[in-house]
Amino acid sequence: MIEILSPTELERARRTGALVADILQTLRGRATVGTNLLEIDRWAREMIEGAGAQSCYVDYAPSFGRGPFGHYICTSANDAVLHGRPHDYVLADGDLLSLDLAVSLQGVVADSAVSFVVGSARPAESLALIDVTERALQAAIAAAGPGARVGDLSHAIGTVLKGGGYPVNLEFGGHGVGSTMHQDPHVSNDGRPGRGYTLRPGLLLAIEPWVMADTDELVTDADGWTLRSVTGCRTAHSEHTVAITEDGAEVLTLPTRR
Repeated sequence: MIEILSPTELERARRTGALVADILQTLRGRATVGTNLLEIDRWAREMIEGAGAQSCYVDYAPSFGRGPFGHYICTSANDAVLHGRPHDYVLADGDLLSLDLAVSLQGVVADSAVSFVVGSARPAESLALIDVTERALQAAIAAAGPGARVGDLSHAIGTVLKGGGYPVNLEFGGHGVGSTMHQDPHVSNDGRPGRGYTLRPGLLLAIEPWVMADTDELVTDADGWTLRSVTGCRTAHSEHTVAITEDGAEVLTLPTRR
């Protein structure tokens, strides 16, 4: 299903996007050395419910997970890259943490992810992984707009990731959002320009480059959800929800508080 939002729905999407962005910004500030991933999940729940919103994850039970997910945010540390199920793990200095949050507010969903290094350590490999996903995300946003094709975005992402020397996994990627979290069109993290669905004003896309340092192979953790690099290498993930407008692409999940 592909949804095209009305102007009224798009305004609600802006509010949802701002909420997601601000929750992620708050959690990023709180996630320090000694923080337990289960604390982050509890904080996410408190902020989502306090805003009168609903988590897209708690009851989520797709075919690729052993669900329902049962938590409010994805917390992927170090070699975990996607769908990280919060568990009893205490963050250490230099950990690479990805937080992925999808929330529904007034019937419209926004989805975003951020990766960062915890504490004062600055491992060069981790910073490079984060940087390449952020640059790939910006390249895809720059390629988005009315009349562009999904393949244009995928090509922009793949060009940056592969240009950084990283292998690209095509099993999971970006997607449409609207009244539900996962919709068509699928936005692969590599592809051919000029191919695929033509973007139209009112379309919402969650664009999400992610990468693993030395492999394109994933392994599913014993929890049935968390996806890790098969080699144990570090990973990173960046994501924004973007609205296609008459004028181009509007990023809905930028923090409002600096």
